[in-house]
Amino acid sequence: MDKENLTLLTDLYQLTMMQGYLDSGIHQKEVVFDLFYRQNPCENGFAITAGLQQAIEYIKNLHFSESDLDYLRSLGIFQEKFLAYLKDFSFHGEIYAIPEGTVVFPKEPLVRVKAPVIEAQLVETALLTIINHQSLIATKASRVCWAAQGDPVLEFGLRRAQGPDAGTLGARAAMIGGCAATSNVLTGKLFDVPVRGTHAHSWVMSFPDELTAFREYARLFPDACCLLVDTYDTLKSGVPHAIQVFDEMKAAGIQLKNYGIRLDSGDLAYLSKRARAMLDEAGYPDAVISASSDLDEFLVQSLKNQGAAIAQWGIGTKMITCSDCPSFGGVYKMSAEDRGDGTFEPKIKLSDNPEKITNPGIKKVFRIYDKESGKVKADLIALEEETIDTHKELFLFDPEATWKQMTLAPDSYTVRELLVPVFVDGTCVYQSPSVMEIRDYCQKEQNSLWDEYRRLRYPHTLPVDLSQKLYDLKMGLIKKMRGES
Repeated sequence: MDKENLTLLTDLYQLTMMQGYLDSGIHQKEVVFDLFYRQNPCENGFAITAGLQQAIEYIKNLHFSESDLDYLRSLGIFQEKFLAYLKDFSFHGEIYAIPEGTVVFPKEPLVRVKAPVIEAQLVETALLTIINHQSLIATKASRVCWAAQGDPVLEFGLRRAQGPDAGTLGARAAMIGGCAATSNVLTGKLFDVPVRGTHAHSWVMSFPDELTAFREYARLFPDACCLLVDTYDTLKSGVPHAIQVFDEMKAAGIQLKNYGIRLDSGDLAYLSKRARAMLDEAGYPDAVISASSDLDEFLVQSLKNQGAAIAQWGIGTKMITCSDCPSFGGVYKMSAEDRGDGTFEPKIKLSDNPEKITNPGIKKVFRIYDKESGKVKADLIALEEETIDTHKELFLFDPEATWKQMTLAPDSYTVRELLVPVFVDGTCVYQSPSVMEIRDYCQKEQNSLWDEYRRLRYPHTLPVDLSQKLYDLKMGLIKKMRGES
C-alpha cells in the first residue's frame, strides 16, 4: 500500500525456475503470459477488474534488496551466480491491461505480460494475488449496490477482513464496485475516498441512559447525527429517544441535516417500517434510516422487496470477505514464446477439462456495442494483428457451441479495444485515475450491460467469442499436440 518492496511476495518455485532459466541460458527468451479467470465469482454475470494501481506500484518497485539476497542465500538452494543476477534485477518488459473498473468476462486477458521469461515468471504470484483479491471484492460490491437499487452502500468490513491489507485494499475495491463510502479511515487517507460512520452500542452503554448518550452524540456531531437505536429496545426506547433528541436540536435552532437512525438487529423490514412511521408522524420525513446486521446482496434485495423503509446500507463481513465465494480464481498462463527471430510461436495448455484449455497467441479483446442503444452485444478475443472494420458485416460464433452464431450488419455496431499499454520497455506509460474516478467509470461500465446480465440469480451469459483466426489456430494446435493430422 505504501509502495513497499514486495519482490519476495512470490512462490518459491518462481525463484527456482528463474535460477533454472539462467543456468540453462534461456533467461532472456521473450515470452507472453495472460492473466485471466475461468468463471465469474458469486455466479454473477460478469466481474469487475481491480487492483491495477497496486500492480503498477509493485512492478515499479521490483528489486532485490541486500536483505532479500541474504535471506535467499540462507536457504542454501540458490547459486551465487543467480544471486548476483538478482542484485541488478528490474523489469524490462511490456504489460498491457484492462483498466480498473471495467466489466470483464471469463477467458479474457485482464493483464498481458511480454518480457524475458525470467522476469515474466517472477511477477506471476504477486500479480495474481493483487488482481484476484481486488477484482473479487469489487465484483461482490457491485452486486450489493445493484441490490440496493441506488441507495447508498457503506463498506463496514474492516474488523472482519482477513488482515489489515485485505481490509484496506478490499475497501478500495468495494469503492470501485459502487460503495458510497467506507468506515476504513486508512483507506480514506490513502485513496482520498469518503469515510463514514456512526457510533457503537458501547457508546450508549457508556452513559447512564440511552437518552443521555444520544444527547451527547448530537451535541458533538450536530451535522452528522445518526443514532444507533437498538441497544435496549428499538421501538419502545431507541426511536422515541432519537425523536426526543431531534426535537431538542430543532428547538435549539440547529438545522437538521445528514441525520437519522441506524438499525443493527431484529426484523429489519418490520422495524424500519414502524420506525419510518414514527419518524414521519413526529415531523422528520427526511430522517435517514440506515441498516447493518450481517447483510449481503440477497438480504438487501429481500428487504427491498418487502418494502423495508431503509435508505442506506452498511455492509461488512459478507462483502469484505466475499463469504460465498472466497476466491476469484485468476490464473497466469503462457500463450507465446519468441522463436529467436522476433516472431512469436503460439503456445497452448491442454487438459482433459475443456475449461482449462488455454487460448494461444498474443491476443487483444474487442468489446462490441450495439450502436443504437450503446449496450454491449458481445466481446471478441482476437489475435494481436487483427482489426475490425465497423463498416463491414461482423460474424460471431460461440467457440464451444459453434452453432450459436450472430451476424451484425455494417454500421450497426461500434468497437472498443479493452487492453491498453501500461508498461513499455519497463517504463510505466499509464496514469492511474483516482478511486472515485474509477468508481464513476465502473458505474458507466455496468450500465452498458442489459439488466439480464446483471441480475443476482441465473444471469444471462454475454457472448465471449473467438475470432475465426484465433479459433482456427487453437483447433490446429490441439490437433497437432494430440498427433492428429
